[in-house]
Amino acid sequence: MTDQSEPRSVDRKGELTEFLHTRRARLKPVDVGLPDVGRRRRVPGLRREELAQLAGVSVAYYTRLEQGNAQNVSADVLDAIARALRLTDAETHHLMHLSKPKRQSKRKAAARPQALRPALGGLLESMELVPAYVLGHRTDILAWNRLAAAVFHDFGAVPEKHRNYARLVFLDPTMRTLYADWEIKAAETASALRMYAGYCADDPELSALVGELSVKSEDFRRLWAAHEVREKAHGSKRLSHPLVGEMELSYESLKLPDDAEQTLLLFHAEPGSKSAESLRLLASWGADASHSDVVPG
Repeated sequence: MTDQSEPRSVDRKGELTEFLHTRRARLKPVDVGLPDVGRRRRVPGLRREELAQLAGVSVAYYTRLEQGNAQNVSADVLDAIARALRLTDAETHHLMHLSKPKRQSKRKAAARPQALRPALGGLLESMELVPAYVLGHRTDILAWNRLAAAVFHDFGAVPEKHRNYARLVFLDPTMRTLYADWEIKAAETASALRMYAGYCADDPELSALVGELSVKSEDFRRLWAAHEVREKAHGSKRLSHPLVGEMELSYESLKLPDDAEQTLLLFHAEPGSKSAESLRLLASWGADASHSDVVPG
């Protein structure tokens, strides 16, 4: 018997259906200025007819869209639905990508090969006091410097085919203890995969990764089912490092200008802080803290 709680394989129609359904479910009539007549609701959140009313479209049309069957939906209609659902900018962009029809091919095409520019590898190596790494498709780890390996994980010890940040976050116990706010990191990671699915739902490697994580991690199944999509370009992380103890690092997440599917993450500590001293210690220990070099994926 199939477990109905398990996420389905990633596909564009299913992604759109789940996304719209979960966004409706989080809203109540009172949230959007509609009267709540007090009738018992069979499902949480807004009904389809209520959302259609707010967006100014027919119930039949919205139903077809939520089922992934509306063809050539206009940007104006999507904007109206996004406003009715009170989507964030990231969620609106996600909806736009999911709603774009894709050409069908006889076989699924993998995402284009990920190539790291040699100059970028040199830049990472030059930042001796700044932990930095580059993520590509599906949060694949493409490159890192010595300090990133010392702070976060010995990426070089991970087989290349498994060198993926989402896989580490959900399946490697050391990452759960490293991140003091692991639940937040896990939610951000699942969100990053959802965002990628909006662009490349047909990617068979994404389907394989989601399938693996769904089978092996209950936390991933729960977070994937929530269908949250967020973009965080900067913030801070609290770490509990096995060698230097508690650290708080700020980070910047930068899309590369010549390849928006690659992201450079840079971490730093407040000058003069204990965390800054911890970074200097890890950098000075070098190979004693990690055996990894800058390694292109």
